Amino acid sequence: MTHLYSGTEVLTDAPLDNQGLAQAFSPTDLVATSLGSCMISIMGIKARDMNVDLKGTEAEITKVMASDPRRISAIHVLIKFPKSNFSEKEKTIFENAARTCPVAKSIHPEILQEIKFEW
Repeated sequence: MTHLYSGTEVLTDAPLDNQGLAQAFSPTDLVATSLGSCMISIMGIKARDMNVDLKGTEAEITKVMASDPRRISAIHVLIKFPKSNFSEKEKTIFENAARTCPVAKSIHPEILQEIKFEW
């Protein structure tokens, strides 16, 4: 896939347990990582508006697959912040922003989204 505006390319491959070589993200990996990426992007927009620095914030994402039919059953996201001096109000704003990002709202409701924040 090629992003038309930037020319950035994204390659995909099926996972080893589904007849692939696992040489790139699988399409379901992209769904899971899109959730974490979207959450951090939306929090970054809020942080900019609030003049708060979120530099170094990371997300650890775990995708859980189910079978019959093969599908994503859960996505676990742990968002880690490099500093911990946020006010309770700021934490609430960032958590709400993450939980309501467009990808979170687009994922089928049968897919469990377990979101944790490590302040």
